[in-house]
Amino acid sequence: MPDLLLEVLSEEIPARMQRDGERELEKQVCSRLQNARLEFKNSEHFATPRRLALLVRGLPAEQPDITVERKGPRVDAPEKAIQGFLKSTGLTLDDCEQRETPKGPVWFAVTQEKGRPTADLLAELLPEALAAVSWPKSMRWDDSGVRWVRPIRSILCLLDDEVVPFRFGPVESGRTTLGHRFLSSGTLSVADAKDYEEILEQSKVMLNFPDRAEKIADDASELAKEAALNFSSDHWLLRENAGLVEWPVVRMGTFDECFMDLPPEVLRSAMRKHQRYFGLVDKANRPAPRFVMVADIETEDDCAVVVAGNERVLRARLADARFFWEQDRRQPLADHVPRLEGVVFHAHLRSMSSMKRKAERIEKLARTFCQWIGGADADLAARAGRLCKADLVTEMVGEFPDLQGIMGSYYAERQEEPEKPEVCLAIRQHYTPQGPRDRYPELAVSIAVALADKLDTLAGLFAIDERPTGSKDPFALRRAALGVIRIITGRRLRLSLRDALTEALDGYEGELPEQPGPEATKDALLAFFADRLKVHLRDQGERHDLVSAVFAVSGEDDLVRLLARVDALARFLGEPDGANLLTAYRRAANILRIEEKKDGQPYKGIADKSLLVEEQERRLHSCISNANATAGVMLENEHFEDVMRIMASLREPVDAFFDNVTVNCEDPALRRNRLLMLSQIRSTLDRVADFSKIEG
Repeated sequence: MPDLLLEVLSEEIPARMQRDGERELEKQVCSRLQNARLEFKNSEHFATPRRLALLVRGLPAEQPDITVERKGPRVDAPEKAIQGFLKSTGLTLDDCEQRETPKGPVWFAVTQEKGRPTADLLAELLPEALAAVSWPKSMRWDDSGVRWVRPIRSILCLLDDEVVPFRFGPVESGRTTLGHRFLSSGTLSVADAKDYEEILEQSKVMLNFPDRAEKIADDASELAKEAALNFSSDHWLLRENAGLVEWPVVRMGTFDECFMDLPPEVLRSAMRKHQRYFGLVDKANRPAPRFVMVADIETEDDCAVVVAGNERVLRARLADARFFWEQDRRQPLADHVPRLEGVVFHAHLRSMSSMKRKAERIEKLARTFCQWIGGADADLAARAGRLCKADLVTEMVGEFPDLQGIMGSYYAERQEEPEKPEVCLAIRQHYTPQGPRDRYPELAVSIAVALADKLDTLAGLFAIDERPTGSKDPFALRRAALGVIRIITGRRLRLSLRDALTEALDGYEGELPEQPGPEATKDALLAFFADRLKVHLRDQGERHDLVSAVFAVSGEDDLVRLLARVDALARFLGEPDGANLLTAYRRAANILRIEEKKDGQPYKGIADKSLLVEEQERRLHSCISNANATAGVMLENEHFEDVMRIMASLREPVDAFFDNVTVNCEDPALRRNRLLMLSQIRSTLDRVADFSKIEG
């Protein structure tokens, strides 16, 4: 069974796009193979900076033959209908079959469709697959109209040892490719798909992305070990370097000891973000004046000149960083705050659009939030809030934007706040958590400032309708909301989100547009938080529908209390009484919905005790009355487990009611009264959660 080899050679593909690109190519090709009835054994995809490749093993030489059946009209149908069917199939009546069906004898056209050669099908479907490959950004490079991430230089396509001929834009497929840009010369002719990897290996191209990453990590670890240092694998940096080279050559460089007085984050950023170097640490986990770099070339001097060149580049970068470090410390951090007036937070916020005004709002909010955070010093929180954005106008953050917050912490610690470590830590941590794996702040002052920053951003941008849409979230509002949720639930803060958002919106002092208005903005934000909380719980394996059920009925905006209700509800529904009561609730709700629609009126209220005829309805009425009287107090005192036990006690009388009482009886008064009993079942359970939103 033949193997298919497809390679698209182009100009350099950005490292961040390679892995997704190779998977997308495999998906587009293999899905079309399956649609064409070309089953295969397995497939393997590859990516280097200059090529995407796909190897599909065990394809058939041709499509399997299939029998196609087409149902026609009844045997006794009008002649015109039968002739139309025959014309559409190209058959005569003698070629068709009569078959008995529930509607009588019917004509069926049965034909044999012979499979086509695989090579012919590939020539048709591969250009379609290449055109369907999706890139975050793509380009056109001639007038053919096709798009690719970078200009395509050649396409190699073989079915075993035969070229699959097709054209994609200006490029025709063939059997040639290129090896390493510097370490090989001339074109490479591939005789057979099975020889492809070996030929590239001989031409200094390591085809498999994970193999390149593994070699970089292993060689870097060995170099660090020889220097008595430690190499800590950085997944992003490893992936980035593996995407920059086809033949990784790992070497170690050094930089001057004089730069070691810079903050370690500055050293790390200069090496990692700007130069894609791996920093090394000593046995005590302190930065060492060494780095590991990855080259894409071998030289006679063992890359000595390459290493020296990279050392010069890093030295210049670190010299700039040291200059910024010295310049920024010449004035207190607080003196940078007035310059924030020239930094725009969002232009549509009018007079509130500058980062200086944002810092003032954070200062006020952080002080206010301390009332909800145990052990928080309001003065320290306000001070940290005022200073937390000041480093945005420093030279260091201008050159190294990823150090915002971090540099402010260092400047505050060394200049004016050395005796207030809580302030320095709050400045450093006010952006956290920035992702699901990022730690949230733990000290009270840091929590107040982090919440103030995030809620101010959410309130202001929602008020001017700058909300996330679909996959677009340019202001990272989803991340901000999730950060608020993680801080509140992780620290178990007892605060009302609506009250916190009210404080945040009040900080804009009437500068927001009249529409949608503060109340509508708060409602939209609470719904947004509910959605984010569902995502947060889903990632932890929890049921998001229970969050919707609790949110809908209680208007709950205390996240700690809400999660306690969700947990109690989940345990309740996991027991037989809870599951059966959910079934009874749905039965009652369905009957009510049908009867309310039929009668054109809602049934809400309390059943008339004097109209309770059957023992089962009298007992249910008594149980519901007792449950409502007791549950209210328990809900107020947050005894949610006890509330669930009370609800579970309703299961037996509810079941007895449905088994023995006819709701839609002939007597109109009794019927109405019994529908009100169903309404009481629904409303009683709805005090805990909106059971209609619970799935399963």
